Amino acid sequence: MKTLNLDINFNPFGKEEKVEFESFLFSGGEPHIKIKSQLIDNDEVMITHRLTSFNDLGLFMITVDAVRRMGVKTIKACIPYFPAARQDRLMIPGEPLSVKVYADILNTLKLDEVIIFDPHSEVTSALLNNNRSVTNHKFIAEVVSYLPKDLILISPDGGALKKIYKVAAYLQNYEVVECSKSRDVKTGKLKDFRVYTDTLNNRPCLIVDDICDGGGTFMGLAEMLKQKEAGDLYIAVSHGIFKRGVNDLLKHFKQIYTTNSFKTIENIEGVHQINLNQDLLS
Repeated sequence: MKTLNLDINFNPFGKEEKVEFESFLFSGGEPHIKIKSQLIDNDEVMITHRLTSFNDLGLFMITVDAVRRMGVKTIKACIPYFPAARQDRLMIPGEPLSVKVYADILNTLKLDEVIIFDPHSEVTSALLNNNRSVTNHKFIAEVVSYLPKDLILISPDGGALKKIYKVAAYLQNYEVVECSKSRDVKTGKLKDFRVYTDTLNNRPCLIVDDICDGGGTFMGLAEMLKQKEAGDLYIAVSHGIFKRGVNDLLKHFKQIYTTNSFKTIENIEGVHQINLNQDLLS
């Protein structure tokens, strides 16, 4: 297999032969690519990219077209963070079902396989053709290897509950404590954080979730966990967006663990980024 890594800082299949290319934006803002490596029809090409904007999606799509026009029959993709995966249901009139829009666009490319990592819900997997959805199990297994043995896994809300019990079953011998919150669907404001246990007995706690965006969920939960006598607090999120940075989070949490699915984080004390690789994506 040959790999074409559109983001030069994201290389999950490190040992594979690289496809060389040049990409740039025209003055009108349109992305463009020129593939420099020779490709033949029996090559299998894996295109990887971190889709964080519509321009990223545009570059990805024209790359698929360029590779196909070189005669390649088997084209696969690795898109670890699936865009708009959180917009997987209609909350109020006038909003789009954004995840379906992205899935419909990608489905037109007729890719042989699309690897996605820890999607927000099963809706993404149901909408995206030929996808292989990779769980967070191996990622969390690596995270807990750095942490105390008496660790408690914390489910931040009802949406994460099903997945965290599967993680606990994979890891074995880890207790799970459930939490909840409520959100105003019109304003997005969070409130009514609850932790469903009498006491955490000063044990270390790891909140496990798929995405950290602004961090409001985690900071709200941290206060409630401390009220329930939690020990050191940790976060493990598959996709670290961190639009407000991590300084406020690190006031509550001893360590933040994430992957490089969304962006590369370098040299931030208190943040441990685990790079996605062929093993974690298998």
